[in-house]
Formats: sequence, structure tokens, C-alpha cells
Amino acid sequence: MKLSNLLLNTLKESPKEAKIISHQLMLRSSMIRQHTSGIYTWLPLGFKVLKNIENIIRRNQDEIGCNEMLMSTIQSSELWKKSARYTDYGKEMLRITDRHENELLYGPTNEEVITDLFSDYVNSYKALPKYLYHIQWKFRDEIRPRFGVMRGREFLMKDAYSFDLTEEGAFETYKIFFKSYLKTFLDLGLQPIPVKAATGAIGGDLSHEFQILASTGESEIAYDSKLIDSGLYKKSYEEITSMYSASDEMIDKSKFDVIVGRGIEVGHIFNFGTKYTKPLECYVLNKDGKRINPHMGSYGVGVSRLTAAIIEAFHDEKGIKWPINIAPFKINIISQSNSDLNEEIESIYNNLTSKYNNISLDDRDLSIGRKIKDSELIGIPWTLIIGNNYKEKGQVEVIRRSDGDKLFLSKQEIENFEFEQYTP
Repeated sequence: MKLSNLLLNTLKESPKEAKIISHQLMLRSSMIRQHTSGIYTWLPLGFKVLKNIENIIRRNQDEIGCNEMLMSTIQSSELWKKSARYTDYGKEMLRITDRHENELLYGPTNEEVITDLFSDYVNSYKALPKYLYHIQWKFRDEIRPRFGVMRGREFLMKDAYSFDLTEEGAFETYKIFFKSYLKTFLDLGLQPIPVKAATGAIGGDLSHEFQILASTGESEIAYDSKLIDSGLYKKSYEEITSMYSASDEMIDKSKFDVIVGRGIEVGHIFNFGTKYTKPLECYVLNKDGKRINPHMGSYGVGVSRLTAAIIEAFHDEKGIKWPINIAPFKINIISQSNSDLNEEIESIYNNLTSKYNNISLDDRDLSIGRKIKDSELIGIPWTLIIGNNYKEKGQVEVIRRSDGDKLFLSKQEIENFEFEQYTP
């Protein structure tokens, strides 16, 4: 994309209302704009990142046989009354009455809806297990929305739901999702730490939250050094959970293999048995023809929250440092305005676009210095500067955003260079 076509208005200074680095950088780089308290419009750059994260999550859900669907944002209160959560949920739930005096709500979660749907479509043990998920906007009326999309009122979630015939089967499913989550966060370029967690309003007796390491994280975490392993998800659930990690509970931090850091919660999984299938009268027939309540689990990832959490994990004083598979653009080409190298620039841009399909060309009428600062602020992994060095030596200056590593390459070398695989 040529940046002259992009809705983009970067800011030199952080807005006063932004208190944490991700909120500051998302506003400064034109990723989001506040619409009202705790509710944001996602601008083109932010929306690109959101979709990239979403697609990595989707790929990992699909790999374990999870069916994608889309449930409504507005839900009937009747199902919530049956599960006894309608009054228990509190003021975070946005309740609505339509013109016919029907009580509705803006869904904060979907356990009731998916259980009701499942009971209409599946009635035999032969169809189990079944995994369903969607990626949908949700609303929780936070009393003090803050920190931008990290704790907003409207947010994008991936939530999956599983149905199994037995408690044992549900636990096996839980382990599948547990490991899938580890792989998902690693694929996003993050370091996940699974922490045993309370089940809260969702219910059940088994739950893990997934924290990602960030120096600016909201929670202190003490964890086993063996958890820092890119191949962690290949180990068994039992091996992984035998390692220790804690967020709100204390462990012995003096042990030689304990690392103390900070984390941000980005995912939460639950195994809650028949908590919803019993009150909502959801049954399947087992092999003996007996009606039983299937066992359920739910598995959430905060997609919009992840966007901010990744920035908290990857930034410096210049701006964002996106992992290449999440970035709004993989490569940004910069040149002087009204350059006499326009044909060469277009050629390089077109060749890279055909190879990577996600390239930007900063053709705005701005100085090279301003363009470089914007490229650093936005966090594009690779910047190519085509200027005087190209005129004099036929070389493009190539800068890697993650560490400032510089290369000088010819046009031919640029076309053959593997940007996604390069390590110094």
C-alpha cells in the first residue's frame, strides 16, 4: 500500500489521557481513536494488526478441529435466568429492553447461547466430542475503563466451547486446548506462562490463565525457568503443569530455577462440567440410550487486548516493535519526495509486494527523517531507504526495527533477500 492512500495521522506527543505505553503508542501511531469512554474505533493500521492476530488464532483453532461460527452480540435474558447468572452477573452486564418489552443483554460471554444451540443440533454420543468457536465483539460495563483497549468496555474475544460425553473426556479436551494455547501465543511471537487460576463467575473446578511476559505487565509472576522453551507445547500437559508458576500465590522465589517477572493475562480456559448443561436441560443419549448432560469447557483469548499486550512486550523509546507475522506491513520503503529514482522505487516495491503481499511505500510529501520516525513509531519490522546511497553506490539501506541491525544491499540482493528468515 502507498501510504498517501492510508488514513494516517501520527502524533509526536502522547495524549494526556493515555497512562500506559500501549495506549500512548496506539494513539500516536493512528491505530485507534476513542469514540466514547472505554470504546474505540479501530483505524486501518490497528485493524490490520487485529486481523493478523485473529488469523493466527483461527489457524490454531482450526488445527485441533474447532468449528468456527458466529453468535449474535445481543442475547435473550431467558437463558441467563435459567442458568441463574442473570442477576448474579452484576452491573457489568448491559441490559436492554426492546420495544416489545423483551429483556435482552449485550453478551459479555456465550456459555448459555452455545449450550442452547448445541442441544438443538446434537443428541447422540456418536457426535462427541464437539468443539465450537467464534471471534466476536463483547461488552462489559467496566466501572472505570482505562488503559485503552487493555481494559475497555467493548472488546474482541475468541471464545471456544467444548462438549464431551464424560468428565474424563472433557479433561482430555481441556489438555488439547491448553497445549493449543501455548502454540498460539508462541506463533504470535510471545512467551506464554500458564498459571493455575480461580474459575470466578464462569464456574467449574479447573482453570488456567495464560500470561505473556512484559516488563510493564500488571502482575508479578514467579515461574520455572524450564517454561521458557519454544518447544514447550510439544511436551505433555502433565510435564508442563508439573513445572511451577504463580501470579497471586507465593512460591519460593529463592530457588535457583525460579524466574521472577511481570505478565499480562491474555487467555483463560475453564473446565466446568455440567454447570450449564444441567440447568439448560441439554442432553445427549449415551450408548445405552440413557439421557445424560454433556460436560463442557470454555476457552477465551482477548484478541483486542492482545494487541495492546504485544506492544507492552515489544516497544522502545522510538515506538512499537511488531513481530513480523503481526505487523501491519512487513516492509516499509522510504524515499525522498519527487525523487528521480521513482521507476527504480516502483520496481522494488512491486517485486517485494508480489513476494510478501504486505508492503508499504511511503510516498507522502514529507522529509525522509519524518518518514523514518513514523516507520519506527508504527513498528514496521523492516525499513528500506532508497536515497543518496542508492544513487552513488546502487545500494539500499535496510534497517531491522527489532534491533537496529543495518544492511546495504543492491536491488538484486533485495529481491533475493529472505526478510522473514533473516538472522544476523
